Amino acid sequence: MLEQKWYVIGSRITWFIVFFGSWIYCISAYGYLLGLGLGWLPSYIVAFVVALAWPFLLGICAFAVILLSIFQ
Repeated sequence: MLEQKWYVIGSRITWFIVFFGSWIYCISAYGYLLGLGLGWLPSYIVAFVVALAWPFLLGICAFAVILLSIFQ
């Protein structure tokens, strides 16, 4: 039960960060009208997918940081 609670908390935090980060990217890449008006849709989709897979992505990122620190 405790593992599920941490998964949900991490998923919501990840969704929030990815959604607003990608929405800001859409605004800067496609302009104010298209980015603000329509950028929320791809941002929502990307945030949903990343939020589902956040434990796996966290492990991959940690492995990449370890490899970069060893070989640099």
